Amino acid sequence: MSSAAWGSAPTSRIVEQFSTHVQSGFTAFDMADHYGDAEVIFGRFRSLYPHKDAIFTATKYCIFHHVDITREAVQANVSERCQRLQQDKIDLLQFHWQFWDNPGYLDALRYLMEDERVGMIGLCNFNTEHLLRTIESGVHVHTNQVQFSLIDSRPNERMGEVCQLHGIKLLTYGTLCGGFLAEKWLAKPEPDVYSASITPSQRKYYGIICSWGGWELFQRLLRTLDGIAKKHGVNVSNVATRWVLDFPYVGAVIIGARMGVSEHTNDNQATFGWSLDDKDRAAIEQVLEESNRKEVFHTMGDCGGEYRTIG
Repeated sequence: MSSAAWGSAPTSRIVEQFSTHVQSGFTAFDMADHYGDAEVIFGRFRSLYPHKDAIFTATKYCIFHHVDITREAVQANVSERCQRLQQDKIDLLQFHWQFWDNPGYLDALRYLMEDERVGMIGLCNFNTEHLLRTIESGVHVHTNQVQFSLIDSRPNERMGEVCQLHGIKLLTYGTLCGGFLAEKWLAKPEPDVYSASITPSQRKYYGIICSWGGWELFQRLLRTLDGIAKKHGVNVSNVATRWVLDFPYVGAVIIGARMGVSEHTNDNQATFGWSLDDKDRAAIEQVLEESNRKEVFHTMGDCGGEYRTIG
């Protein structure tokens, strides 16, 4: 669930859309402690839904400022998550830590391990180095949520190998680059990033597209994906999602939805029931080989590096 910065709708419409997603087989929901009322509205829906056990709840505990980590503070945050979600236990609690120069994240994660209300511990935007430190400290990590797409394939550089070795799954976001990986942008000129029609997410991903190889190469990628999509009777976004899902260390792709404003339940269902063949993969790889994908890793840093401030 996206934050209100991307648009919002009446609560009744949002709850109705939750039901549509669940009835369509999309039963896992990801949100965060700082996504406005996302947890509260989801909790309201879940409390009314008759088959609660069929729904998987994932939220986040994000620390963006220097704070003293205590067991009591961590427990209080878990209590707040449970209260807002109207749940006694959280299926997956994903932890984000802003400052690597402060090793307090290891204490926070150990306190989360002690809390029986936390079903599984995940990480959010941890790089490979600090993922390994977390594992070596004895924390049982189930997932790491990171950016991963045809345009930003940094997890393939280091993260994926470590995840496979330790049985950790990546939950990926940004897989559609804020909606740029879609037919809508095929044969279109470069966007005006200051236009009111461009979302904050698209401004971010447009910058990554420029670093990756520019708009002309991006159009070549879209044409390639469009050809593959037509071959399989799906759309460009389905192909882009399938490409990421097929990596063995990817557990799920998170497709952002502004509930009641912008959601694509039927389109997303078409991601399943077919596979990319060797010819499809070769065609995609031919375009990717001409990109700056390796340079993106060095420019942006490892996964999550774009969000970190040192000091």
